[in-house]
Amino acid sequence: MKKAIAADAIVRKAQYDIFQWTKTNLTTRSIAVGSQSLFKPNPLLRRRRHHRNLSSSNLLCQFVSFSPLPYFRNASTSSDPNNLRRTGLYELHIAKGGKMVPFAGYSMPVQYSDLSVGESHVWTREKASLFDVGHMVQHHISGTGATALLEKITPSSLSVLPPSHSTLSCLLHPVTGGIVDDTVITRIGPEFFYVVTNAACREKVSAYLAEQIEAHKGEGDVVWNVLEGWGLIALQGPSSATLLNNAFGGSDKIDLKNLYFGQCKQVYLDLPGSAYPVPVLVSRGGYTGEDGFELSIPPGVVEKVTEHFLESAGPDQLRLAGLGARDSLRLEAGMCLYGHDLDDSTTPVEAGLSWVVHKDRRIAGGFHGDDVILRQLRPVKDGGGPPRRRVGMIVSGAPAREGAEVVAVTAETGGEAKVIGNVTSGCPSPTLGKNIAMAYIESGNHKAGTEVGVMVRGRLRTATVVKMPFVASKYWKQTAGTAPG
Repeated sequence: MKKAIAADAIVRKAQYDIFQWTKTNLTTRSIAVGSQSLFKPNPLLRRRRHHRNLSSSNLLCQFVSFSPLPYFRNASTSSDPNNLRRTGLYELHIAKGGKMVPFAGYSMPVQYSDLSVGESHVWTREKASLFDVGHMVQHHISGTGATALLEKITPSSLSVLPPSHSTLSCLLHPVTGGIVDDTVITRIGPEFFYVVTNAACREKVSAYLAEQIEAHKGEGDVVWNVLEGWGLIALQGPSSATLLNNAFGGSDKIDLKNLYFGQCKQVYLDLPGSAYPVPVLVSRGGYTGEDGFELSIPPGVVEKVTEHFLESAGPDQLRLAGLGARDSLRLEAGMCLYGHDLDDSTTPVEAGLSWVVHKDRRIAGGFHGDDVILRQLRPVKDGGGPPRRRVGMIVSGAPAREGAEVVAVTAETGGEAKVIGNVTSGCPSPTLGKNIAMAYIESGNHKAGTEVGVMVRGRLRTATVVKMPFVASKYWKQTAGTAPG
């Protein structure tokens, strides 16, 4: 009980510090939007006062969540190149020679003028790179019904997830168990979660969560807030821990040796001109397979924080990296990109993400699509197994791109090429010097070592099914091992 009270006190202190910083640094300075400064009050602010049955920590987390945040009138989820959202680092990207392209409704850098995509990829594997991932959607979900809601819409065991720990999960469609979006869920405190979803799914996830929260009424209060205007940057690479320590003023401020993959910590960064130290949520993990961190940064200072990291490290140690390197790095790490390797029709089992269905949920169920997913988890001999599976492949000759047909040519097909699947992602691997790809193929053809064919530009290329990740992950873990799954 004493430990629980102490943990709750720490959470309350951190939340109060965020509130004080936000109040001083946002409400007392103007943030220009066109010719005027705008702040968008949340319409749920009044309603929050009536949630008398929430704990003090939940009330505080809501107070922080609903602090005034900048509202940009030109924001849009459209992919129209003339009407794109901008992250808080847009001007910095331009200044640093970023080549901007439309991506998930945002104007994002695909690369920078100092390095090619391949060079940036290698730089990340050998040193460290800084990625702008501020297009991702950050949420706070809290209230007495938060855990129950999240355990209904995901297959994760969030009731036993310790504070300051994260888990990769999937938002699921009812009945079918199809993936609405893949997500990272972090427990910040009792009934208080930080959730990150994909920018490309912004409107879909927003409608989904609104519908699910409405359906959850009567099973506890749920308060949901999207953290508009907050920044998110990813520091990735073998030097990232050293550079992070230096940026925060030394190893005595963050005990990184004991901050493991899938854990987070709120750290305070002293920036010139700030009345309060900037509260930064530092999460160990990322999308490259390297050791690294993702940093959630309050509105208005993301550019200053990013510049501070770049200046404290210097260009010989840290460079900005764009979408091009991020894509090839995540593919080598065997990680999915929603809309390509995952979609609404794909279940976690088909996607090779069975490990997101935690052990107790496999027994009790109680999540969307549990009938379908639990049946697919059963052995084939017991009538289980999915109809298709996501696999990794090494492809000979030219690289196989998304949409390429995967075929089998066996005695059973009479020597004819039978289509058994399709490539969802593919590129030359800078690390391996080989062409790698991910594909969905019919179950039975998915075992490592299986030889298949891939139609590349009208020519049949040979390919071999291999285990993923293609490049061994280097996460900082308490136990030996690489990526889950």
